[in-house]
Amino acid sequence: MTDRDEHTSFTVTADGDGIVLHLKGDWTSAAAPPGAAALRDACQSQSSPSGDWRVSSAADFRWDSTVASRLFALALYCDRQDIAFDTSALPDNLQKLLGLATAVKQPPAPPAPPPGLAAQLKAAMHSVQDSAVEFLAFLGAVVLALGATLLGRSQARMRDLLYFIEQCGPKAIGIVALISVLVGMILAYLGAVQLSNFGAEVYVANLVALGMVREMGPLMTAVIMAGRTGAAYAAQLGTMQSNEEIDAITTLGLSPVEYLVVPRLLALVLVMPLLVIFANIIGLAGGGLVAAGMDVNIAQFIDQARSSVTLGDIATGLFKSLVFAGLIAIAGCQAGLASGRTSAAVGNATTRAVVHAIVYLVVADALLNIIYNLLGV
Repeated sequence: MTDRDEHTSFTVTADGDGIVLHLKGDWTSAAAPPGAAALRDACQSQSSPSGDWRVSSAADFRWDSTVASRLFALALYCDRQDIAFDTSALPDNLQKLLGLATAVKQPPAPPAPPPGLAAQLKAAMHSVQDSAVEFLAFLGAVVLALGATLLGRSQARMRDLLYFIEQCGPKAIGIVALISVLVGMILAYLGAVQLSNFGAEVYVANLVALGMVREMGPLMTAVIMAGRTGAAYAAQLGTMQSNEEIDAITTLGLSPVEYLVVPRLLALVLVMPLLVIFANIIGLAGGGLVAAGMDVNIAQFIDQARSSVTLGDIATGLFKSLVFAGLIAIAGCQAGLASGRTSAAVGNATTRAVVHAIVYLVVADALLNIIYNLLGV
């Protein structure tokens, strides 16, 4: 191609797979030579995607920094497109100038400015909305799977249920006992500090009994199980996801929710109330140890605790434990099934399961307490 403008003169000819850009005439700023975009378009029209670009000059070629800037832009374009750019046929001084320019690494593009507060709030709201939709969709799948189980059409195996009961029940007693006795002692110490000012140390039993049965027993047991069992569920299912075992289960025509989630959910729902009852007893024992050090004998402590706790208080705590168990199992299984296929993704799924479970527990506990207050229970 030849540009016939009186101020510009160049040709682009094919040479094998590549092209030759031949410059001639006056290429100084006074002659207003063509821009880099025009040269690039002309070269692109003649070259193949894999061909190299070579630049040469005629005997009457006159230049200054203007042509150097054009050729530098072409060199950058060729570098980005992995095209060989040869300037060995140009004058020596121009070659040296281009060599100095291209030897300097181009700075990376400046980072995009951080989004404003409104954009961040909008993104956060979208994230919360997406999480809520995913949670409700998974909850619906779990409810359908439980319905199939009740109708006797479930694909879950009973021996899996017994295995998970053992994993989240007897093997969790140690940590539940340790935390519960300490929580009972803490409640007793906190109450004793204030009650001793009025000579009413005996009412420490009321505080410990109500606090453990209605609130601390179910909540602390749920937090322990979220970190222990919820994380285990996420890690197990995430590892199965990375090993493509869940894909194999789906290929066999089995439902992952029925086959993998339902046994874990039922095991935790069946075991959690028993763990809460155990935690309440151990917490009361811890409070009794503290009360015994304040001249409150064990008989007084037991009598006072029995008089302050009703069956309604016990029922509210046990109902909380059922709700908490379902939320922990759903958070763990949902995170595991949504995990990626790398070890890092499994770790992230485990972390997400614990975080989501604790958030669900706190929100559910607050809502249940509000409902209990409105109902007067």
